[in-house]
Amino acid sequence: MARRPRTEQRMHRAARIEDAFHALRARRALRRGYLPTVLSYPCYGTTEWIRVLGRVVLAKDPRPGSRAERTNRKREESVRGWRSFVSVPYSASDVIVEVDGTTHTVHPDRGGVVDEVIPVRLEPGIHWVSLRAGRSGQVASSPVQIIGDDVTFGILSDVDDTVMVTALPRPLLAAWNTFVLDEHARVPTPGMAVLLERLASSHPDSPVLYLSTGAWNVAPAVTRFLERNLFPPGALLLTDWGPTHDRLFRSGVEHKEQSLRRLAREFPSVKWLLVGDDGQHDEEIYARFAQAHPQNVAAVAIRQLSTTESVLAGGRSKAEKHSQTSGVPWVYGADGADLLAQLVAVGIRA
Repeated sequence: MARRPRTEQRMHRAARIEDAFHALRARRALRRGYLPTVLSYPCYGTTEWIRVLGRVVLAKDPRPGSRAERTNRKREESVRGWRSFVSVPYSASDVIVEVDGTTHTVHPDRGGVVDEVIPVRLEPGIHWVSLRAGRSGQVASSPVQIIGDDVTFGILSDVDDTVMVTALPRPLLAAWNTFVLDEHARVPTPGMAVLLERLASSHPDSPVLYLSTGAWNVAPAVTRFLERNLFPPGALLLTDWGPTHDRLFRSGVEHKEQSLRRLAREFPSVKWLLVGDDGQHDEEIYARFAQAHPQNVAAVAIRQLSTTESVLAGGRSKAEKHSQTSGVPWVYGADGADLLAQLVAVGIRA
């Protein structure tokens, strides 16, 4: 007898274990008085829709003047990376989204992440969106950049080893920088803040997005890092570490490629300046995207981690090869100043 076709995909065992673990932590946190709390992240959209980004966790606000409040204040003065990964995600609470006087109800995913597109009617520019867990939860607000139909240029930058030194090609050092190092000791990549700020100032209505394989847990820390080091504000496109419905661990490369394809669909008239580094997969990801969507790429800028390769002009030969293959300009440089000079030379206004 022939087997009946399966109509529903069975969730991966690791995902079911993870969900059970999160449910156990959530029950314990709720018994201890923790409440659903929304973390709202910068968003983007058009005059007809916005992409709302946030995360729901269980948290407990300490009483003013209590020992817990003093402890929290000390922690904020010296934030270790590992603290970002011990929060309790919560998926059982609806999230009320308010923008421009209208409200919408959305639902977080199994990791507590809110990533929903809602219809709006807004003018281009910066607006504000408010998120609240349930009907009586604490309200969190964040900016949303509405991109006009006449915008034709955008900036998309990697984070790790592009704007922030994390040494991802060296796993032990990367783990130390991510989980142990004080948040305020994170080092910006030389010249990258000036590069991105110059580009953003020269294209004031253009979107700035930060695409990373980092987990949503670190979004608040990354946002504070960008603000402290004077990077232009923009939405974060992160991912949720751990198992998915069909695999043991989600793919960072797939996350970046899907994000790029989504932006090409959402903004077909925008040409993106893609900024990354040669430490992991940015070159290959950007090359595939530039070949498939040359009409959506203004140029590609790659920060070289290897000083030796930069000195030997290896980046120049690779830039010429990629430019010939994809038909869009490629530049390589050791820091932001080097990349800025080369981008201006290929016609990018800065």
